[in-house]
Amino acid sequence: MSKQPRPAPGAVPGFEDPPRHWSELSLDGLRGYRRRLADEEERVSYWRRLVHARIDVLEAEAHHERPLHIDELVRVLGDTGQGRGRTALVSVHAAEPLPDLPILQEMWVTELDANDAEAVADALRRLRVAEKQLTDYRHALHVRLDDATAELIRRYREDPASALVALARPHTRTGRLA
Repeated sequence: MSKQPRPAPGAVPGFEDPPRHWSELSLDGLRGYRRRLADEEERVSYWRRLVHARIDVLEAEAHHERPLHIDELVRVLGDTGQGRGRTALVSVHAAEPLPDLPILQEMWVTELDANDAEAVADALRRLRVAEKQLTDYRHALHVRLDDATAELIRRYREDPASALVALARPHTRTGRLA
């Protein structure tokens, strides 16, 4: 009898519910579910990085009397503040919609005067709320990903030959397997 998946803390808005029991999913279904979770996590992480970048730029501009020059933008956007550069290989396309989190919709259409301290403070507050929503959503996705991965490993241990299908199929964006 398959183990029941652990419920994820918090909601995963706009994303499919996990199966009530793993036995509801075939091996291909489980791989597909896990792939959709991973794709959604990548999309959410991308938008989370954009929110962090916007926060960093607004905070940097608040300490300047003039707009940031390109070299200052490179420094602000390229440094994590911990001595590590920001790099990420993502397959998210700019035309993909925002995650289903209401505050994000309004943040990307808000015009902002960098010299208006009150408006900047309000934008930073709203961005931090959005970042918290994205972080919570991402955490919920990670819990589901961990559960699906554990079930996939359990099935592979039960039938090791079933893992070989990953070697037989190309790993493309639409055909990637878990």
